[in-house]
Amino acid sequence: MAEGYKQGFTQELATQTRPRHRFLPSAALPADLPRGRVPIADMANAFGVTHRTLHFYEEKGLISASRIGLMRVYEPGDVMRMAVINACREAGMAVAVIQDLMNDLIEADSQEAAETLFRDALVTRKRELSAEMSTLHRQMQQVNELLDHEATDDQPLNDNQGGSPLTDQELRCLALMAAGLSTQRIARTLDLRNDDAQNLESGIIVKFRANNRFQAIAQAVMLGVVQV
Repeated sequence: MAEGYKQGFTQELATQTRPRHRFLPSAALPADLPRGRVPIADMANAFGVTHRTLHFYEEKGLISASRIGLMRVYEPGDVMRMAVINACREAGMAVAVIQDLMNDLIEADSQEAAETLFRDALVTRKRELSAEMSTLHRQMQQVNELLDHEATDDQPLNDNQGGSPLTDQELRCLALMAAGLSTQRIARTLDLRNDDAQNLESGIIVKFRANNRFQAIAQAVMLGVVQV
């Protein structure tokens, strides 16, 4: 299916006098996309977004749609662009950053150049996430110091306070939990087996003296450990 869309993308570019993108970085395409032009409903379902999100991307000039009668449809090139956009959004990139990347990709004169631009954008995003994690770690240390200080004053912990400090990996897992990622997606993000990710979540829940992940996230938010 992906190869079929790449061929369709090439054919689409051949019919355009000024193609928007000659080359795009490799990005995973949904397995359940229909061949050829994709109706908006199928496009939304395949990429897990709403119709409004697709309209928003159109308004931002990231993708475009045509019509067959009253039905909005997307050409293979726009499906390929949507795959790149979706990968960027999964990485937490801002729309403005994605716009800049897609504009830069227009100037890419080879597949290698397109891949390099995409990799540079991901490296930049990784640095941003590392900085956010450092800030989160400092906040967690501050919370632990406050809790330790209260404990030395013989003040009992209330229901909104955690127990044992969280490890760096637990902090990363907690941030992904608060972002709404499933255990399976957390496992892929942290490069863990599903069982290991589940055990990691369970340990976090225990440390927050919660009954489930939602209670743990709620307590973490109230303590300022994570933000949603």
